[in-house]
Amino acid sequence: MTLTHTVQRLGWRVYGTNHTAEALSLAQGVAAYRSEYLIEQGFGRLKGHSLALTPLFLHNEQRVVALICLLRIALRVLVLIQFVVRRNLQQADATLKGIYPGQPGRATALPTTEMMLLAFRGVTLSRIKVHGKLLYHLTPLNTVQRRILALMEVPLDVYAGLVT
Repeated sequence: MTLTHTVQRLGWRVYGTNHTAEALSLAQGVAAYRSEYLIEQGFGRLKGHSLALTPLFLHNEQRVVALICLLRIALRVLVLIQFVVRRNLQQADATLKGIYPGQPGRATALPTTEMMLLAFRGVTLSRIKVHGKLLYHLTPLNTVQRRILALMEVPLDVYAGLVT
């Protein structure tokens, strides 16, 4: 296959904008288009399983506004966790292993918050009252969970402090 034939089969991509060529160069326009997924990823989280903004019936408009406000806060927390962990992995030129179910050796430098949260599945805090005394039990963290907390810059004392 010749180069000319290959080029003919590549196809075209159309970019449109209301900015002038002086205000936005082609390179800037393409870069803006390619980074758009960052914004769309947030909306996907709102509609997906992470935050599950699904149709529901609420009697009061204030409750709808309050629910959306809470979901926006939750979205910001998810994005912040992901940003901090990815930044720390990049600065250390490291990867994170053990967050993919069934693939303990698979490593990534770009973990999602959802995948990291799945690593904490099964962690429980139990509170039992025995003879009038409250007893607590907190599931010990494994190596991957401790690493995630360290990458999030959350001291282990915060986790241990849940039972005191």
